[in-house]
Amino acid sequence: MLPPMPAARAARLLLRLVLAFSFTVVVAAVGPTAPAGAQTTTTSTNPGTTGSTVLADDQPAPSGGELVRGTLTFADESGRVPVDGAVVIVSTEDGTEVTRVTSGADGKWEVPLPGPGTYQVTIDVESLPAGVGPEDPANIVRTIEVATGQKAGAGFPLAKAGAEVSSPTAPEGNKFLKLLGQGIALGSIIAMATIGLSLIYGTTGLINFAHGELVTFGALVAWWLSTGTGGPGLSLVLAGLLAVVAGAAFGGAQEKYLFAPLRKRRTSNVALIVVTIGWALVLRHLYLIIFGGSSRPYDEYVLQREIDVGPFTLAPKSFWTTGISLLVLVLVGLMLQRTRLGTAMRAVADNRDLAASSGIDVRRVILLTWVLGGGLAALGGVLLGLTNRVSWSMGALLLLQMFAAMVLGGLGSAYGAMVGGLVIGIVTTTSTELIPAELDLVPSLFVLILLLLVRPQGLLGRAERVG
Repeated sequence: MLPPMPAARAARLLLRLVLAFSFTVVVAAVGPTAPAGAQTTTTSTNPGTTGSTVLADDQPAPSGGELVRGTLTFADESGRVPVDGAVVIVSTEDGTEVTRVTSGADGKWEVPLPGPGTYQVTIDVESLPAGVGPEDPANIVRTIEVATGQKAGAGFPLAKAGAEVSSPTAPEGNKFLKLLGQGIALGSIIAMATIGLSLIYGTTGLINFAHGELVTFGALVAWWLSTGTGGPGLSLVLAGLLAVVAGAAFGGAQEKYLFAPLRKRRTSNVALIVVTIGWALVLRHLYLIIFGGSSRPYDEYVLQREIDVGPFTLAPKSFWTTGISLLVLVLVGLMLQRTRLGTAMRAVADNRDLAASSGIDVRRVILLTWVLGGGLAALGGVLLGLTNRVSWSMGALLLLQMFAAMVLGGLGSAYGAMVGGLVIGIVTTTSTELIPAELDLVPSLFVLILLLLVRPQGLLGRAERVG
């Protein structure tokens, strides 16, 4: 039986928790929030030089910093050509004109808005240069919803007369290859985020239900550093690197100040799992309070034309996401095989007591495992937010796929997590060719069940004697 916690110590701990929660609520209260009942979905583009802006005479001057912006270009033999002097009209939801702007020499335009709300952005086709028009002439109006202080974006794909544009109905073979490429991109992100979950389970025996919140944490930090109102406005590359560092620190702090003290008091694994569930709920709802309930993109790399690389046709950011994820997976594999830390992690995962008797500092190895897991999860969140959008629940939605990948590859196996993540990502994405997208997890779980019936230890797990 565990000795009771002294009353004074318990009171101090409770006071710290109350103060931390109060500080978070205050920060959320004074930060930018969306008006009640309004959605804040935005699509932003890179900032840049703007054209001339004319406000309607009966409209108030903008005061909250809300604006809409974009870049007008078309494809030519020499590459992307900016459109100068094109007119973009911004109207309220009921059609009342608010603002109009002409694009600058670099094709960029920017329109201040009188406040948050729903707006319609229309491109004046007659103002486009001769021989240039929208790729889809029937789709020249964009409806956007802007929250307080937000910067929205509106894109209009343009093309030269007679230029080939992508057909909305691609051949079946090309469509499957596109889904396969998207599946590899998603699978590599799942694999990278699952490695930390698998290593933590291998070294501590703990199934961390709060691991998905580390994914969300990385995405939110990168979004605030690069895009968020009041943030420093860093480039997404630098913001992503800082988010990985912050995620690694956050993972290490959870181990040092939460789970290590609980293990020291001989808390059972079942109780620790319950703690991770509660901790996940706390973090998830703090994210909701601070970030809001809508999903938002990064300012950079939003509107990209798909390119052909080999048999795959994807946006450039999807290729970069896949390349970065696969490179990180290779580096983690080399670390586990070629470094002393990797050897120590594998030794602790195999037999903690034997590793300790061999001179390995088990506590330090577990702490570094949490640091590594937090950094990888944060990087997964940054890349997932780049390919999709950033939201307060994105990690929780990815958690089921991470668990499926970990079990499919083999519990506690880092290499199994890599293979399992790729399999889950590919099956999840390509299955949408046959079933509705809302049911994309069903085939992955079905494959998981079939495999466990044949190989209970997973693809790369080790069979163990029971009883």
